[in-house]
Amino acid sequence: FFVAAALFWSVFEQAGSTLNLFAERSVNNVVFGVDFPSSWWQSLNPLLIFIFAPALAWLWVKLGTGQPASPTKFAIGLVGGGLGFLMLAPAAAAAVGGAKVGVVWLFATYLTHTLAELCLSPVGLSSMTKLAPARIVGLMMGVWFLAASVGNLIGGQAASFYESMPLQTLLIAVAVLPLAAGVGMFVFRKSLTRLMGGIS
Repeated sequence: FFVAAALFWSVFEQAGSTLNLFAERSVNNVVFGVDFPSSWWQSLNPLLIFIFAPALAWLWVKLGTGQPASPTKFAIGLVGGGLGFLMLAPAAAAAVGGAKVGVVWLFATYLTHTLAELCLSPVGLSSMTKLAPARIVGLMMGVWFLAASVGNLIGGQAASFYESMPLQTLLIAVAVLPLAAGVGMFVFRKSLTRLMGGIS
């Protein structure tokens, strides 16, 4: 879970670097004829969290014991993180040479990343507290947040290639590891669920 979380955050936390630069340089920031600054994109994820968090919480409660197990939710989160960057690759190719693409490309990426975050982040935090022996719950919470910091470090290193690497190549390269990890977790989800004692 530590490695999976670090991979996810390495993609997700590039919202303030890679995605922000893309929004500034390559997106025609106009909605219904109104221009807006690229910095406004940073407000989209919190807004989408407010909209979709109650819906997903309701869904998990409604499904009850039929909801996906934690490894499956983690896999969905990882795949979503990778797909968010992968779906932006065609837009990056279209923006070569200074052209600007429509807002729908970046919106789709933020939406995918937000839904992925809602599948992975609260589930991971919950799993840490459920799996850890009572005497080291606090330590394991720290390990969970350490995964986020490692992910930020990896994401920062990846974003440093924004100027030196073709953007489409960078986006695809960043998407590969979380996609592979997500597919791997999905394939081995039954074994992982048994190791976790079947917790959701």
